[in-house]
Amino acid sequence: MLHVDIPTLPEFKSLSGVRADACVSVYLKTTPLSQDADANRIELGNLAKQAREQLEASGFEKRRLAALMEQFDDLAEDGEFWRLQANSLAVLATPDSIRTFRLANALSPTVQISDRFHLKPLLRAITFPHAAFVLALSENAVRLVEVFADLPPVTVKLDRLPKDAASAVGKSTLNDRAPAGRIMGAEGQNVRLRQYARQVDAALRAVLAGLHTPLILASTGRLADIYRSVNSYPHLLAGGIADSPDRITDASLAEAARPILDKAYQTEISDLKALYDRRAGHGRATTDLSVAARAATYGAVESLLVDIDTVVHGTVDDDSGAITLAKTADASSYGVIDEIARRALDSGAKVLAVRADDLPGKTGLAAILRYAI
Repeated sequence: MLHVDIPTLPEFKSLSGVRADACVSVYLKTTPLSQDADANRIELGNLAKQAREQLEASGFEKRRLAALMEQFDDLAEDGEFWRLQANSLAVLATPDSIRTFRLANALSPTVQISDRFHLKPLLRAITFPHAAFVLALSENAVRLVEVFADLPPVTVKLDRLPKDAASAVGKSTLNDRAPAGRIMGAEGQNVRLRQYARQVDAALRAVLAGLHTPLILASTGRLADIYRSVNSYPHLLAGGIADSPDRITDASLAEAARPILDKAYQTEISDLKALYDRRAGHGRATTDLSVAARAATYGAVESLLVDIDTVVHGTVDDDSGAITLAKTADASSYGVIDEIARRALDSGAKVLAVRADDLPGKTGLAAILRYAI
Protein backbone atom coordinates (compact mmCIF):
# COMPACT_ATOMS: atom_id res chain seq x y z
CA MET A 1 0.00 0.00 0.00
CA LEU A 2 1.23 3.50 -0.82
CA HIS A 3 1.23 6.07 1.96
CA VAL A 4 0.90 9.54 0.47
CA ASP A 5 0.58 13.11 1.73
CA ILE A 6 -0.73 15.21 -1.13
CA PRO A 7 -0.55 18.97 -0.49
CA THR A 8 -3.74 20.91 -0.95
CA LEU A 9 -3.74 23.99 -3.16
CA PRO A 10 -3.84 26.32 -0.09
CA GLU A 11 -0.84 24.42 1.35
CA PHE A 12 0.98 24.75 -1.96
CA LYS A 13 0.36 28.50 -2.08
CA SER A 14 1.55 28.83 1.52
CA LEU A 15 4.78 26.99 0.70
CA SER A 16 5.29 29.12 -2.41
CA GLY A 17 5.30 32.22 -0.21
CA VAL A 18 8.08 30.98 2.08
CA ARG A 19 11.31 33.00 1.93
CA ALA A 20 14.44 32.18 3.92
CA ASP A 21 18.22 32.51 3.80
CA ALA A 22 18.27 28.89 2.59
CA CYS A 23 15.33 26.92 1.24
CA VAL A 24 16.44 23.41 0.32
CA SER A 25 14.13 21.34 -1.89
CA VAL A 26 14.99 17.66 -2.13
CA TYR A 27 13.09 15.14 -4.25
CA LEU A 28 14.01 11.46 -4.30
CA LYS A 29 12.58 8.17 -5.44
CA THR A 30 11.45 5.87 -2.64
CA THR A 31 9.73 2.52 -2.36
CA PRO A 32 6.78 1.35 -0.30
CA LEU A 33 8.74 -1.83 0.55
CA SER A 34 9.75 -1.43 4.19
CA GLN A 35 12.82 -3.67 3.75
CA ASP A 36 14.28 -1.01 1.42
CA ALA A 37 13.88 1.83 3.95
CA ASP A 38 17.63 1.98 4.61
CA ALA A 39 18.33 2.59 0.92
CA ASN A 40 15.85 5.48 0.95
CA ARG A 41 17.57 7.00 3.98
CA ILE A 42 21.00 6.70 2.36
CA GLU A 43 19.71 8.43 -0.78
CA LEU A 44 18.33 11.31 1.31
CA GLY A 45 21.70 11.57 3.09
CA ASN A 46 23.54 11.78 -0.23
CA LEU A 47 21.24 14.51 -1.54
CA ALA A 48 21.46 16.44 1.74
CA LYS A 49 25.27 16.27 1.46
CA GLN A 50 25.01 17.88 -1.98
CA ALA A 51 22.96 20.69 -0.48
CA ARG A 52 25.52 21.21 2.30
CA GLU A 53 28.41 21.36 -0.17
CA GLN A 54 26.62 23.96 -2.31
CA LEU A 55 25.88 26.11 0.73
CA GLU A 56 29.44 25.81 2.04
CA ALA A 57 30.75 26.89 -1.36
CA SER A 58 28.52 29.96 -1.26
CA GLY A 59 29.84 30.97 2.20
CA PHE A 60 26.58 30.26 4.04
CA GLU A 61 26.73 31.07 7.75
CA LYS A 62 27.99 28.00 9.65
CA ARG A 63 25.53 28.14 12.54
CA ARG A 64 22.56 28.32 10.21
CA LEU A 65 24.00 25.52 8.07
CA ALA A 66 24.34 23.31 11.15
CA ALA A 67 20.70 23.97 12.05
CA LEU A 68 19.63 23.08 8.52
CA MET A 69 21.58 19.81 8.46
CA GLU A 70 20.13 18.90 11.86
CA GLN A 71 16.68 18.92 10.22
CA PHE A 72 17.84 16.30 7.70
CA ASP A 73 19.64 14.23 10.35
CA ASP A 74 16.54 14.09 12.54
CA LEU A 75 14.42 12.96 9.60
CA ALA A 76 16.93 10.27 8.62
CA GLU A 77 16.82 8.83 12.14
CA ASP A 78 13.01 8.64 12.28
CA GLY A 79 12.48 4.92 11.74
CA GLU A 80 8.69 5.11 11.88
CA PHE A 81 8.65 7.74 9.14
CA TRP A 82 10.73 5.59 6.78
CA ARG A 83 8.65 2.48 7.44
CA LEU A 84 5.70 3.92 5.47
CA GLN A 85 6.64 5.39 2.11
CA ALA A 86 5.30 5.78 -1.43
CA ASN A 87 7.04 6.15 -4.82
CA SER A 88 8.67 9.54 -4.21
CA LEU A 89 9.46 11.84 -1.31
CA ALA A 90 9.62 15.64 -1.24
CA VAL A 91 11.61 17.25 1.59
CA LEU A 92 11.39 21.03 1.95
CA ALA A 93 13.72 22.38 4.62
CA THR A 94 15.04 25.64 6.01
CA PRO A 95 17.29 26.07 9.08
CA ASP A 96 14.07 26.57 11.06
CA SER A 97 11.58 24.07 9.63
CA ILE A 98 11.08 20.95 7.55
CA ARG A 99 8.07 19.64 5.59
CA THR A 100 7.73 16.29 3.87
CA PHE A 101 5.28 14.94 1.29
CA ARG A 102 5.08 11.29 0.25
CA LEU A 103 3.94 11.13 -3.37
CA ALA A 104 2.44 8.45 -5.59
CA ASN A 105 4.09 9.64 -8.82
CA ALA A 106 7.73 8.81 -9.60
CA LEU A 107 9.95 11.90 -9.53
CA SER A 108 13.52 12.38 -10.69
CA PRO A 109 16.04 12.89 -7.84
CA THR A 110 17.01 16.54 -7.49
CA VAL A 111 18.36 19.11 -5.05
CA GLN A 112 17.47 22.78 -5.43
CA ILE A 113 18.67 25.61 -3.16
CA SER A 114 17.44 29.19 -3.19
CA ASP A 115 15.64 31.74 -1.05
CA ARG A 116 12.39 29.92 -1.94
CA PHE A 117 11.30 26.32 -2.40
CA HIS A 118 11.33 24.51 -5.74
CA LEU A 119 7.72 23.30 -5.90
CA LYS A 120 7.01 22.40 -9.51
CA PRO A 121 7.36 18.63 -8.88
CA LEU A 122 4.62 18.93 -6.24
CA LEU A 123 2.28 20.41 -8.82
CA ARG A 124 2.00 16.99 -10.45
CA ALA A 125 0.45 15.60 -7.28
CA ILE A 126 -2.06 18.47 -7.22
CA THR A 127 -2.74 18.34 -10.97
CA PHE A 128 -3.69 14.68 -11.17
CA PRO A 129 -6.86 13.77 -9.23
CA HIS A 130 -5.72 11.00 -6.88
CA ALA A 131 -9.10 10.91 -5.12
CA ALA A 132 -12.73 10.92 -6.17
CA PHE A 133 -16.26 10.38 -4.96
CA VAL A 134 -18.40 7.67 -6.55
CA LEU A 135 -22.16 8.05 -6.31
CA ALA A 136 -23.60 4.53 -6.48
CA LEU A 137 -27.22 5.16 -7.44
CA SER A 138 -30.05 2.75 -8.23
CA GLU A 139 -33.76 2.58 -7.55
CA ASN A 140 -33.06 0.15 -4.70
CA ALA A 141 -30.25 1.95 -2.86
CA VAL A 142 -27.83 4.86 -2.89
CA ARG A 143 -24.43 5.41 -1.30
CA LEU A 144 -21.50 7.79 -1.67
CA VAL A 145 -18.09 6.14 -1.76
CA GLU A 146 -14.84 8.06 -1.34
CA VAL A 147 -11.92 6.65 -3.35
CA PHE A 148 -8.29 7.28 -2.38
CA ALA A 149 -4.93 6.67 -4.01
CA ASP A 150 -3.45 4.71 -1.12
CA LEU A 151 -6.28 3.63 1.16
CA PRO A 152 -9.31 1.37 0.86
CA PRO A 153 -12.50 3.17 -0.25
CA VAL A 154 -14.97 4.20 2.43
CA THR A 155 -18.70 4.82 2.38
CA VAL A 156 -19.49 8.39 3.42
CA LYS A 157 -22.31 8.81 5.93
CA LEU A 158 -24.80 11.45 4.78
CA ASP A 159 -27.71 12.98 6.61
CA ARG A 160 -30.97 13.17 4.67
CA LEU A 161 -29.81 10.64 2.08
CA PRO A 162 -32.89 8.66 1.00
CA LYS A 163 -32.83 4.88 1.43
CA ASP A 164 -34.23 4.14 -2.02
CA ALA A 165 -36.42 5.66 -4.73
CA ALA A 166 -39.77 4.41 -3.42
CA SER A 167 -39.33 5.58 0.17
CA ALA A 168 -38.00 8.92 -1.08
CA VAL A 169 -41.39 9.69 -2.62
CA GLY A 170 -43.51 8.04 0.09
CA LYS A 171 -44.38 4.94 -1.89
CA SER A 172 -43.92 1.22 -1.31
CA THR A 173 -43.12 0.77 -5.00
CA LEU A 174 -42.62 2.89 -8.12
CA ASN A 175 -44.69 0.44 -10.16
CA ASP A 176 -47.97 1.86 -8.87
CA ARG A 177 -50.27 1.96 -11.91
CA ALA A 178 -53.14 3.80 -10.22
CA PRO A 179 -53.65 7.24 -11.79
CA ALA A 180 -52.87 10.28 -9.67
CA GLY A 181 -52.84 13.32 -11.90
CA ARG A 182 -50.06 12.65 -14.36
CA ILE A 183 -48.15 10.42 -11.89
CA MET A 184 -48.84 7.10 -13.60
CA GLY A 185 -47.16 4.66 -15.94
CA ALA A 186 -43.70 5.32 -17.37
CA GLU A 187 -44.20 9.08 -17.18
CA GLY A 188 -45.12 8.81 -13.51
CA GLN A 189 -42.02 6.73 -12.80
CA ASN A 190 -39.85 9.38 -14.43
CA VAL A 191 -41.42 12.09 -12.26
CA ARG A 192 -40.77 10.09 -9.09
CA LEU A 193 -37.23 9.19 -10.12
CA ARG A 194 -36.58 12.88 -10.69
CA GLN A 195 -37.89 13.63 -7.17
CA TYR A 196 -35.59 10.91 -5.83
CA ALA A 197 -32.60 12.30 -7.74
CA ARG A 198 -33.24 15.81 -6.39
CA GLN A 199 -33.24 14.49 -2.83
CA VAL A 200 -29.94 12.69 -3.45
CA ASP A 201 -28.41 15.82 -4.97
CA ALA A 202 -29.56 17.91 -1.99
CA ALA A 203 -28.03 15.43 0.48
CA LEU A 204 -24.69 15.51 -1.38
CA ARG A 205 -24.42 19.28 -1.16
CA ALA A 206 -23.60 19.13 2.55
CA VAL A 207 -20.46 17.12 1.78
CA LEU A 208 -19.41 18.38 -1.65
CA ALA A 209 -20.02 22.12 -1.31
CA GLY A 210 -16.82 24.05 -2.05
CA LEU A 211 -14.83 20.97 -3.12
CA HIS A 212 -13.16 20.30 -6.47
CA THR A 213 -12.94 16.52 -6.05
CA PRO A 214 -14.27 14.68 -9.12
CA LEU A 215 -17.62 12.92 -8.73
CA ILE A 216 -18.22 9.73 -10.73
CA LEU A 217 -21.74 8.40 -11.23
CA ALA A 218 -22.29 4.65 -11.03
CA SER A 219 -25.78 4.09 -12.37
CA THR A 220 -27.65 2.70 -15.36
CA GLY A 221 -30.54 3.46 -17.70
CA ARG A 222 -32.92 6.35 -17.30
CA LEU A 223 -31.99 6.95 -13.64
CA ALA A 224 -28.44 7.83 -14.70
CA ASP A 225 -29.78 10.32 -17.26
CA ILE A 226 -32.28 11.76 -14.80
CA TYR A 227 -29.66 12.28 -12.11
CA ARG A 228 -27.35 14.09 -14.53
CA SER A 229 -30.25 16.38 -15.48
CA VAL A 230 -30.75 17.55 -11.87
CA ASN A 231 -27.15 17.39 -10.59
CA SER A 232 -25.86 20.66 -9.11
CA TYR A 233 -22.23 19.64 -8.41
CA PRO A 234 -19.99 21.19 -11.08
CA HIS A 235 -17.33 18.47 -10.94
CA LEU A 236 -19.48 15.50 -11.97
CA LEU A 237 -17.43 13.76 -14.68
CA ALA A 238 -18.94 13.01 -18.06
CA GLY A 239 -17.70 9.43 -17.88
CA GLY A 240 -19.44 7.09 -15.48
CA ILE A 241 -19.65 3.46 -14.35
CA ALA A 242 -22.42 1.98 -16.50
CA ASP A 243 -23.35 -0.93 -14.28
CA SER A 244 -25.85 -1.53 -11.51
CA PRO A 245 -24.05 -0.54 -8.29
CA ASP A 246 -26.22 -2.95 -6.27
CA ARG A 247 -23.92 -5.76 -7.41
CA ILE A 248 -20.61 -3.89 -7.04
CA THR A 249 -18.49 -3.68 -3.89
CA ASP A 250 -16.83 -0.45 -2.83
CA ALA A 251 -13.44 -1.91 -3.79
CA SER A 252 -14.69 -2.73 -7.30
CA LEU A 253 -16.17 0.75 -7.64
CA ALA A 254 -12.76 2.22 -6.74
CA GLU A 255 -11.04 0.04 -9.33
CA ALA A 256 -13.55 1.08 -12.01
CA ALA A 257 -13.14 4.75 -11.08
CA ARG A 258 -9.41 4.99 -11.75
CA PRO A 259 -9.47 4.66 -15.58
CA ILE A 260 -12.29 7.20 -15.64
CA LEU A 261 -10.08 9.64 -13.73
CA ASP A 262 -7.20 8.96 -16.15
CA LYS A 263 -9.43 9.66 -19.15
CA ALA A 264 -10.79 12.86 -17.60
CA TYR A 265 -7.23 14.09 -17.03
CA GLN A 266 -6.16 13.35 -20.60
CA THR A 267 -9.29 15.06 -21.93
CA GLU A 268 -8.47 18.16 -19.89
CA ILE A 269 -4.94 18.26 -21.31
CA SER A 270 -6.20 17.76 -24.87
CA ASP A 271 -8.76 20.55 -24.47
CA LEU A 272 -6.08 22.95 -23.21
CA LYS A 273 -3.76 22.09 -26.09
CA ALA A 274 -6.58 22.74 -28.55
CA LEU A 275 -7.29 26.08 -26.86
CA TYR A 276 -3.60 26.93 -27.06
CA ASP A 277 -3.63 26.32 -30.82
CA ARG A 278 -6.67 28.58 -31.26
CA ARG A 279 -5.23 31.38 -29.13
CA ALA A 280 -1.73 31.22 -30.62
CA GLY A 281 -2.91 32.84 -33.86
CA HIS A 282 -4.19 35.86 -31.92
CA GLY A 283 -1.13 36.53 -29.76
CA ARG A 284 -2.77 35.01 -26.70
CA ALA A 285 -0.62 31.90 -26.25
CA THR A 286 3.13 31.45 -25.87
CA THR A 287 5.90 28.99 -25.12
CA ASP A 288 8.43 31.80 -24.72
CA LEU A 289 9.72 31.95 -21.14
CA SER A 290 10.24 35.72 -21.20
CA VAL A 291 6.73 36.44 -22.47
CA ALA A 292 5.21 33.96 -20.03
CA ALA A 293 7.12 35.51 -17.12
CA ARG A 294 5.85 39.00 -17.96
CA ALA A 295 2.32 37.70 -18.45
CA ALA A 296 2.36 35.90 -15.09
CA THR A 297 3.69 39.02 -13.37
CA TYR A 298 0.91 41.15 -14.87
CA GLY A 299 -1.82 38.60 -14.11
CA ALA A 300 -2.42 37.85 -17.79
CA VAL A 301 -2.07 34.05 -17.64
CA GLU A 302 -5.35 32.16 -17.84
CA SER A 303 -3.93 28.61 -17.98
CA LEU A 304 -0.38 27.32 -17.72
CA LEU A 305 1.10 23.93 -18.58
CA VAL A 306 4.56 23.27 -17.13
CA ASP A 307 6.94 20.37 -17.71
CA ILE A 308 7.42 18.59 -14.41
CA ASP A 309 11.08 17.73 -15.17
CA THR A 310 12.50 20.84 -16.88
CA VAL A 311 14.44 23.25 -14.61
CA VAL A 312 15.73 26.60 -15.91
CA HIS A 313 17.84 28.47 -13.36
CA GLY A 314 17.75 32.22 -13.00
CA THR A 315 15.67 34.99 -11.44
CA VAL A 316 12.49 36.85 -12.36
CA ASP A 317 12.18 40.55 -11.60
CA ASP A 318 9.43 41.25 -9.06
CA ASP A 319 8.01 44.24 -10.93
CA SER A 320 8.67 43.74 -14.65
CA GLY A 321 8.85 39.97 -14.89
CA ALA A 322 12.14 40.22 -16.78
CA ILE A 323 14.17 36.99 -16.66
CA THR A 324 17.88 36.85 -15.88
CA LEU A 325 19.24 33.37 -16.60
CA ALA A 326 21.97 31.87 -14.42
CA LYS A 327 25.05 30.27 -15.98
CA THR A 328 25.09 27.58 -13.30
CA ALA A 329 22.73 26.43 -10.58
CA ASP A 330 23.61 27.99 -7.25
CA ALA A 331 21.97 29.38 -4.11
CA SER A 332 21.52 32.83 -5.65
CA SER A 333 19.14 31.59 -8.37
CA TYR A 334 15.99 29.49 -8.51
CA GLY A 335 13.74 27.70 -10.98
CA VAL A 336 12.34 30.28 -13.40
CA ILE A 337 9.47 28.05 -14.51
CA ASP A 338 8.67 27.37 -10.87
CA GLU A 339 8.43 31.11 -10.22
CA ILE A 340 6.25 31.68 -13.29
CA ALA A 341 3.89 28.97 -12.06
CA ARG A 342 3.73 30.58 -8.60
CA ARG A 343 2.84 33.98 -10.02
CA ALA A 344 0.23 32.47 -12.33
CA LEU A 345 -1.40 30.67 -9.41
CA ASP A 346 -1.44 33.86 -7.36
CA SER A 347 -3.45 35.58 -10.11
CA GLY A 348 -6.01 32.77 -10.28
CA ALA A 349 -4.67 30.88 -13.28
CA LYS A 350 -5.14 27.16 -13.78
CA VAL A 351 -1.70 25.55 -13.56
CA LEU A 352 -1.08 21.94 -14.56
CA ALA A 353 2.17 20.00 -14.26
CA VAL A 354 2.54 17.63 -17.22
CA ARG A 355 5.07 15.52 -19.05
CA ALA A 356 7.11 16.99 -21.90
CA ASP A 357 5.05 15.16 -24.53
CA ASP A 358 1.95 17.06 -23.42
CA LEU A 359 3.49 20.46 -24.28
CA PRO A 360 3.32 22.13 -27.71
CA GLY A 361 6.90 23.46 -27.45
CA LYS A 362 10.31 22.56 -26.04
CA THR A 363 10.79 25.39 -23.53
CA GLY A 364 9.24 23.65 -20.55
CA LEU A 365 5.94 25.53 -20.49
CA ALA A 366 2.95 26.70 -22.50
CA ALA A 367 0.87 29.68 -21.39
CA ILE A 368 -2.65 30.57 -22.52
CA LEU A 369 -3.26 34.27 -21.93
CA ARG A 370 -6.32 36.24 -20.91
CA TYR A 371 -5.27 39.00 -23.30
CA ALA A 372 -2.35 39.72 -25.63
CA ILE A 373 0.65 41.49 -24.13
